[in-house]
Amino acid sequence: MLTYLIIVLAIAAVGGVVLAMKIFSGQLAPWPLSIVHALLGATGLVMLIMLVLEGSGDGRLTAALGLLVVAALGGFYLASIHVKGSVAPKNVVLIHAGVAVAGFLTLLSLFI
Repeated sequence: MLTYLIIVLAIAAVGGVVLAMKIFSGQLAPWPLSIVHALLGATGLVMLIMLVLEGSGDGRLTAALGLLVVAALGGFYLASIHVKGSVAPKNVVLIHAGVAVAGFLTLLSLFI
């Protein structure tokens, strides 16, 4: 299941890059892509929770889960700004992306 989890999160990350490019160009991110990005991220979180609950014993899974939950909370904050019709602050987008990338890389480290 770890391979499928990586694929789901990688697709979410590609969507996140497109969303960030919109924001860094001063535009509102498109809602359909924002929703797909969020749904893929949520799917990845559920898959990761299932892996952690299976108890593989590797602390990196739990660490990745913690990082990705923090990234998800940042995503909720960004969505709340979007709902108000405002472009998100670039520094918040960078923090959200950085934490998500750290969680993703933590998962990738399980393949090493």
